[in-house]
Amino acid sequence: MRRPKKYESGEAVQYISRRAALRKLQLSLNDFRRLCILKGVYPREPKHRRRAQKGSSDIKILYHAKDIRFLLHESIVWTLRDYKIFAKKTGRDRAIKDFRNLKRRLAMFPEIKLDHIVKERYPTFIDALKDLDDCLTLLFLFSTFPSLHLIPREQSNLCRRLTIEFLHYIIASKSLRKVFISIKGYYFQAEIKGQKVTWIVPHYYPFKPQSRQEVDFKVMSIFVEFYTIMMGFTNFRLFHGLNLAYPPQFPSSVLQDTEETLKDESSFVSDRIAALNFELLRTDKVQEDEEEPDIDMELLEQDGDSKRIIKMKQDAQEVSRLRTLFKGLKFFINREVPREPLVIIIRSFGGKVSWDSSVFSGATYDESDETITHQIVDRPSLSTQYISRDYIQPQWLFDCVNQRQLLPTNKYFLGEKLPPHLSPFVDSKRESYIPPEEKALLDPSLIETHAQSDDESEDDAAEPEEDAVEQELLDAQLQRAYQQETAEYKKYGGPDGVNEDEEDELTDDEEFDQESEDEEEEELDEKTRLLMQEKEKMSVQSGKVHKVNKRQVHKAEVDEHRLQARMVKPRHRNLFRKLIRDKQTKEKEEWLLRKKRRNIDANDKEAKKTAKREARKAAATAAAAASKLGGK
Repeated sequence: MRRPKKYESGEAVQYISRRAALRKLQLSLNDFRRLCILKGVYPREPKHRRRAQKGSSDIKILYHAKDIRFLLHESIVWTLRDYKIFAKKTGRDRAIKDFRNLKRRLAMFPEIKLDHIVKERYPTFIDALKDLDDCLTLLFLFSTFPSLHLIPREQSNLCRRLTIEFLHYIIASKSLRKVFISIKGYYFQAEIKGQKVTWIVPHYYPFKPQSRQEVDFKVMSIFVEFYTIMMGFTNFRLFHGLNLAYPPQFPSSVLQDTEETLKDESSFVSDRIAALNFELLRTDKVQEDEEEPDIDMELLEQDGDSKRIIKMKQDAQEVSRLRTLFKGLKFFINREVPREPLVIIIRSFGGKVSWDSSVFSGATYDESDETITHQIVDRPSLSTQYISRDYIQPQWLFDCVNQRQLLPTNKYFLGEKLPPHLSPFVDSKRESYIPPEEKALLDPSLIETHAQSDDESEDDAAEPEEDAVEQELLDAQLQRAYQQETAEYKKYGGPDGVNEDEEDELTDDEEFDQESEDEEEEELDEKTRLLMQEKEKMSVQSGKVHKVNKRQVHKAEVDEHRLQARMVKPRHRNLFRKLIRDKQTKEKEEWLLRKKRRNIDANDKEAKKTAKREARKAAATAAAAASKLGGK
């Protein structure tokens, strides 16, 4: 039997370096990177790097050997090799100026087909939906890019068409559930076939060129190349699931890439938004706003878990109300408001929306329409206003969707200070810091009304005045008691307010009572004494305040922590220290957030007091001026 040599088994055979993989596949580094991105093969971190690298201490990029053997049988490898041959032959034709042969070769350009890779990586449709988050985020980003060196105009146009189709499915199926505004962009979350899909729509800014060192557009373009094929399959399945015609047909005036729209970036974006405000053609005659069938409770009751059934019923009712949240409402968006996220939200929940037709295309009604219920404005005031509609700020729509109900509009009027915009993507039962506004949403009894806050501020302002009045009353009562005491002393004489004869009589009576009590005590037997002692023990006494020594409590906690650290096994000590560090970091973050909130509340309270004080001074000054004028 042959004796096994070192590094012929185990991790040394399971991993392979990138240089060895390139030699095995006979590909360049760029082609290898492209192949790995398309096939979903990524570098791996071994458990013991020195063993995996066969004793070498250098840091190398390692792959699973089975993944590289898997890539050997991929048909794309031959297409990548054909690219290399094609580049050599076309370069030779250009060098010898054989343009006839060059034209023939360009017509035979080898194309990569990725359909089989999509089916291979996602065997079922649900698998594709689970991996849709990164796909949508990247496609929405590329749909806003202009034509660049590594991003051709055809690719950005394809991303724009696929994202608009997906948004039309979200609007038609009313599957949007959560929205949020952040510095990165607009977060959206939809529920498709029971899977939660979250993506980001970036803010609209004019494109700023980036250096190659910061952003590698070539690698991102390879991801987009795969995601466009995947998104096309997904949109096809989603549209046919709702009996919608695919590809969707838009009006001739929308999404037409002419010279004017390609030159003007604002008109290019305007066409994309206008395409979202049109109804799609259906392959059947079913109404679009047809509600989903109710849950069959008789089938669910067979499970026996009544709490779970009740929760499912409540969730289904909330979702059915959310699907028609803006039904019957008509919105008008002013030109300073970003329209794309608002159009998606309003149309996804059954509302109608329009904007100024003289500035942007795709409007369905004018601002003068009397049936408009809400106008979305992002400026402090308007010159002309209609009584029949509410003028609100854009955050009202986002908060209504997250709380799944139509909120009062008084906090979102023009010029009003908006309430905090809370994220719906955090866990409400988390152990970290929870803002008081979020606590008020979970427990309505904690909601502070405007009248309560005004009363509290008035009470705080009136506290010094009330203390001064109470002190004056107390001084007056003490003076009155002292005068009564001196008057009684003068009238009756004696230090205690009684005569000397009466004092003698009282002392004789007290001595007689004392003697009688002593005789009675002697007559009591032992049983009675025991009963009396028990009664005395059962008597109620006033309690004493127990002061907690914080230093002793902290010392006890430190001692307990040290005892726990000693009890941990040596091989688990690093893990234990990591858990302690994480706990301390969370506690510090929570403490900092609480401190920050206390400072903000104190500053707001002081600002309110200052404003009220100035208002009172102004009112007093005006009243004094008015009285002077009246006296004259």
